[in-house]
Amino acid sequence: MLNLPDRLGMRLNGAQFANLHTFLAVARHLSFSQAAQELCLTASAVSHRIARLEQALALRLFERLTRRIRLTAEGERLYQVLQGFEAQLQEALQPLTTQVSGALSLYVRPSVAQHWLVPRLADFQQRYPQLSLDIRTGNDPVDFRTRPVDLALLYGHGEFPGLVSRLLMDEQIAPVCSPQYAERHGLIGHPERLAQCTLLHDALAWEHAAFDAEWQRWAREQNLQQLLPASHLTFDRSDLCSAAARHHAGVAMGRQRLVQPLLDQGALILPLGGFSQAAGQGYYLVHPPREPLAQRVRVMVEWLRECALS
Repeated sequence: MLNLPDRLGMRLNGAQFANLHTFLAVARHLSFSQAAQELCLTASAVSHRIARLEQALALRLFERLTRRIRLTAEGERLYQVLQGFEAQLQEALQPLTTQVSGALSLYVRPSVAQHWLVPRLADFQQRYPQLSLDIRTGNDPVDFRTRPVDLALLYGHGEFPGLVSRLLMDEQIAPVCSPQYAERHGLIGHPERLAQCTLLHDALAWEHAAFDAEWQRWAREQNLQQLLPASHLTFDRSDLCSAAARHHAGVAMGRQRLVQPLLDQGALILPLGGFSQAAGQGYYLVHPPREPLAQRVRVMVEWLRECALS
């Protein structure tokens, strides 16, 4: 059986390039109608272009289901190949210069962006003044098909199906609260008094996490599950938990890389001892399986790794 590059070389002609562009739009959206809107065509015209492409390549690229479509294995392979070509073409069209230029989109969890990434961005801007960086934040799973994202920085366990993930830095966790809250509850050195406290939860700590996943993981490691109280407040960001803790609302599960400045300032303390490793959890750089990565993405990866070591 021929591989995809062989098939492309043997069966493509000039008339098919428009069909390949159409295929990319359909594959991104997994929808003929949404691709038609993007391309200013009718859904029927999009469907006809895909049919002509499938005929020319002698490949079935999509499975037509009752109310949706999905890529076949051959369609997925073609999509990955074309995405790589598209990235290389964009880079080749950049003006020749000794400096990295162009646009780069980075998707980051809000807490990581605010407390770890943003304070370091001035250095990146000074090093790469011709690179336009677009930072987007959110808690939704990143969809590289439908969002113009080059790279994502995510907190989790490293399992992102269909994507390449590289550990950037690990994390350590520990309960944190304000000095006043700890004094009021007699909490310092007395984990049993957690039962009378309010716990502050990041309900979206990582994809598919339970609302109290971080606290439960810490409690299991400390053999303190029976002490976790029913009283709690939940948020959708870790930094909101630490902000609530700073204002005496309860005890948050602090991530060291995010709360260390507040500990240094004395706004938060570690009432039950120091940090412990967040087993299996860390910050990962995630992107589609494109090789080689565009230069603008490579310099961002290298810079983030340098920041993680400092």
